[in-house]
Amino acid sequence: MFLKITPKHVPEIDTGFVSGALWNRAYRALCAVTDDAAPLAICLSRPDGSASRYHTVCLPHTGAFAALNKVHVERAVKFLLWARGGNKVWLAGRHAAPLAELLRDLYTPDGERAFDADFIRKLFDSPPEFVAAATEDALPPDSVAGVPLGRNLDGCRIGFDLGGSDRKCAALIDGEVVFSEEVKWDPYFQTDPQYHYDGIADTLRRAAAHLPRVDAIGGSSAGVYINNTTRVASLFRGITDPVLFEARVKNIFPEIAREWGVPFEVLNDGDVTALAGSMSMGVNGVLGISLGTSVAGGYVDPHGRVTNWLSELAFVPTDYRENAPADEWSGDLGCAVQYFSQQGVGRLLPLAGIELPAAMKLPERLEALQTLMASGDPRARKVYESIGVCFGYYIAQLAEFYTFGHVLIMGRVSTGDGGGIIIEKARQVLADEFPELRVKLVVPSEKEKRHGQAVAAASLPVTQAAKSASAKQP
Repeated sequence: MFLKITPKHVPEIDTGFVSGALWNRAYRALCAVTDDAAPLAICLSRPDGSASRYHTVCLPHTGAFAALNKVHVERAVKFLLWARGGNKVWLAGRHAAPLAELLRDLYTPDGERAFDADFIRKLFDSPPEFVAAATEDALPPDSVAGVPLGRNLDGCRIGFDLGGSDRKCAALIDGEVVFSEEVKWDPYFQTDPQYHYDGIADTLRRAAAHLPRVDAIGGSSAGVYINNTTRVASLFRGITDPVLFEARVKNIFPEIAREWGVPFEVLNDGDVTALAGSMSMGVNGVLGISLGTSVAGGYVDPHGRVTNWLSELAFVPTDYRENAPADEWSGDLGCAVQYFSQQGVGRLLPLAGIELPAAMKLPERLEALQTLMASGDPRARKVYESIGVCFGYYIAQLAEFYTFGHVLIMGRVSTGDGGGIIIEKARQVLADEFPELRVKLVVPSEKEKRHGQAVAAASLPVTQAAKSASAKQP
């Protein structure tokens, strides 16, 4: 059984794209006219007791409807696991029991979602569980943990941002940037963690050379970090030996922090993106998205808090076609990384008729695309237009899971003239397909795009002087 979806915008060089937002809208419309369709509540909980709920609807899990249910519920749960995070998934509603059983089969070591199940196990030291409940009253209450924003700019600070193709740093004195720099590196497939350690140490030394002293250091890096420890991070994907990861990677940032002896904080790079946007605009309810080596996400909620959500938006599903492109790491189909990152650019180039040497790496392919765009090559424009159309639908899908009024867009894919085309197309999709969404797409200056995260990261820690002053207050 198929849903009829008629998009108002189709990416010219990737015409098979099926928007998850439109698919879900068509599914909900079918539920509205189907007997025995019922509300479905999905709740993700963590060992620390925090929990997050999501509400949708569900067709009766019989006959041809069962296949549609599998797509809708499995994709929603996958989205929630990577966006919000949790090791226990609760489903409540009339049709919850067979859906929980379906998910149990998928999230086994041999199931379709084995990669995701292993991620959850590494993150929470527990494999995923799926529990069915008759009513929503049996689910844990919403209790998302949140921390206040950084915004600490006193003293002499270093901020760094570690990406898959470059590492950035900024040195600040009382909020004023006195130095910023970007250095290329290639961390993804390095098997010796000393490479990463030496690169991070070099970046900090470069920034410190421009300061009279160092009072605090804040960092931004792709991955999940709890109390500065590395739990799961694409930056260290080349280190596959679990013993070596435990010994040298898990505590790489606490080790660096001890060497410097100053307050030190590391957050997911997406959260720092959102923090940068909230700080620069003076607003809350900000979703930050970095289109770079991968797709990083971060969130400042309407109350101004950085939540404990994961916002690993590279892995959330956005293309629902059956033969969607596969993510090279997780193996899943239609994930955002294949559309809004350097990997996405590499995939789209041949579809636009742009053939580059096979040995050329992804950052170089993006640079080649930017050069073609600057020269007025129409093929390059088609690549950016395709990204923009899909990106507009992606933002609408994100709005099903996050509450935001502003989207801050950063990252190397969004730089230059091509970035403007991405934003223009995304705005057109949102206006034509989802006029009810009141979302502002915010594009920082070129300098802020490339270094804004490092500056925001510098504001994360509270200096010892500020702590002492606060302690003296009555």
